[in-house]
Amino acid sequence: MSTRKYTVEDDGPKVDAFLKMVVKDAGFELRYDIAKGNNIHADFENPEIVVKFKGPDVDLLLANKAELLLAIEQLTMEALRMAPDDHSQLQFDANDYRMLRIEELRLSALTVAEKVKKSKMPFEFNPMNSRERRIVHLALRNEPEVRSESIGVGPNRQVVVYPAGMPSLPTSSRPPQPQFRRGGGAGRGPRR
Repeated sequence: MSTRKYTVEDDGPKVDAFLKMVVKDAGFELRYDIAKGNNIHADFENPEIVVKFKGPDVDLLLANKAELLLAIEQLTMEALRMAPDDHSQLQFDANDYRMLRIEELRLSALTVAEKVKKSKMPFEFNPMNSRERRIVHLALRNEPEVRSESIGVGPNRQVVVYPAGMPSLPTSSRPPQPQFRRGGGAGRGPRR
């Protein structure tokens, strides 16, 4: 019998108190249920606590690849002072977005694997958060003709899929990422 580090009984009230404040202060029309994780995709995600949102403002949470949903999830983890290694134990969802996103990433990874096998050229995914990168890596674990690795730092971290025998590309051979400054736009000359 495994013991759970986070439980609905112990941590659910803390999650609820924080979310009540966020939902009220932001003026959202949302309801949510806090429940024990149910291992739908245990190979990819296995949270101990799941928070499912519903209500008229769910579309706001899911806009732009669920950016707001993930931001509220991150803020809740920070409010609970969860260690970074424990972040996968709390999951926020709405309209089964997480399940659909896992399937989308899994299928994308397998499609890319086929492309890399045929072309013998590496493929770089767009930047993703650590959970999504992990899903891509796990989806490719049984593909012996390709290998995957994460490159980059911070919000620019991404997965690269290589043919199995190909060495990693040196970081200096990659095209530079666009740099943006506060108060300025890309492509502007030096400030004077």
